[in-house]
Amino acid sequence: MVGRRLLPLFGGFVVGSLTAMQARANGELSNYAGNGIEAALMNFGSGLVIVSALVIFLPSVRLGLWSTIRAIEAGKLKWWHLLGGVVGGLFVAVQSTVVPMIGVAIFTVAVVAGQSANSLVVDRIGLGPAGRKPITIGRVVSAVLAVLAVTLAAADRFISGSVAIAAVAMAVIAGLGLAVQQALNGRISIAAGSPLAATFYNFVFGTALLASAFGLAWALTDTDPGTILGGPWWAYTGGLVGVFLIGVAAWSVPIIGVLAFALVSIAGQLSGALLLDVVAPTATTTIGWNLAAGVLLAFVAVAASSLGRLRPRVGP
Repeated sequence: MVGRRLLPLFGGFVVGSLTAMQARANGELSNYAGNGIEAALMNFGSGLVIVSALVIFLPSVRLGLWSTIRAIEAGKLKWWHLLGGVVGGLFVAVQSTVVPMIGVAIFTVAVVAGQSANSLVVDRIGLGPAGRKPITIGRVVSAVLAVLAVTLAAADRFISGSVAIAAVAMAVIAGLGLAVQQALNGRISIAAGSPLAATFYNFVFGTALLASAFGLAWALTDTDPGTILGGPWWAYTGGLVGVFLIGVAAWSVPIIGVLAFALVSIAGQLSGALLLDVVAPTATTTIGWNLAAGVLLAFVAVAASSLGRLRPRVGP
């Protein structure tokens, strides 16, 4: 039994680490193209190509797509539940634009802060598939600790002026949206009986948003398409990582549960982000004690959010 749980736990940690790599990849592509929206469109579009191929070759995914439409017709889903990809597109656009400015680690901790805070609201209003959940002391403490973590991690850069406050704020807002996206995708996954069906809709609407945004920028401003091809190969892996994340989650969660997967994936994400900023820093990356302390405090915030659920139940 222990061995059966170790592999999916490791898979969740790897997925989290790859999420940090995705942030660096999108940031690198943004630097290469000179446009964050174009970089986000490239990687989101590549993810759409990958998941579309899965739709073609996997009958179960096609069945999931039809099941989603039938759920909307039956009133089990609202049409706007499909719009999680719009939030996802905005997230990747922010990721591509902000990471070159503040580094992967601070971006990651900022996203965790926003995601933790908004999860209180998302659960309270019952936006996710599990329905309404009360706001507990543990979750409030978690959100406060997460906000303190991002403040601590970026404190020296606020003082020195080397990081725009607006860039960190954008990352926090992206985290707020991430909680909404995950709730909507969870609803679709249950209705479709296939996480890949939710992934397909996510990439369709996200790509449409980014394509529209870039088209408007091209038409109305002096923004022109950059040289998107010819960069390092790893800069184009963002879409693949996004699809891989959903696949591993769909396999791991039934074995270890949603909470355990979330904890190990966030742990992997924060660890991977700090490691990237240490071994492959950007021009604006600064590693100090406060950054490491901020990451550690974010771990504490994640743990605090689940203390009650991790406590063994007593009695029937």
